[in-house]
Amino acid sequence: MMKKTMVLLLTLVFSMALLSGCTSTGGPQDGEGAGTQVGDGSGAGGADTSAAGGGGAWTGSPLEDPNSPLYEKVVYFDFDTAEIRPEYVPTLRAHAEYLVNSPAARLVIEGHCDERGSREYNIALGERRAEAVKRFLEAEGVSPVQLETVSYGEERPVDLGHNEEAWAKNRRGELVYQ
Repeated sequence: MMKKTMVLLLTLVFSMALLSGCTSTGGPQDGEGAGTQVGDGSGAGGADTSAAGGGGAWTGSPLEDPNSPLYEKVVYFDFDTAEIRPEYVPTLRAHAEYLVNSPAARLVIEGHCDERGSREYNIALGERRAEAVKRFLEAEGVSPVQLETVSYGEERPVDLGHNEEAWAKNRRGELVYQ
């Protein structure tokens, strides 16, 4: 019985030693982590692991590149209107170009409103906002098959405040890629 216990104990200890030998310290080895920069190069610490932060080119989706106009996916509207403001035209044109060049891409355009007005009115206004963005994209050559609209009215605020600053953030159209 003692011999059996000793064998079991030695097997357990050996297994644990073997498994602990397989763990990594997380450091780069033989070219691993090329393009990864820890700190900002000044020796001041910090951690920057993106290729873009290390001076390299962005290798992810252009929709997630913070330096791309495609990164911006929200269009804000003035009070009680569905007119696209001029400052959002370049952003929407960039999304249109992306969609034209990516026929498999699908986009849901969400229309949102602030809390003022009745629920029914805000659903209708949110729909007009989403449709305005859709019409703009279609005019730029995007296939209607790639686009869908939905209105949430006042139901999904990004800011729960009850002032002009909050309301301005809630009057928006969101571009949600599927």
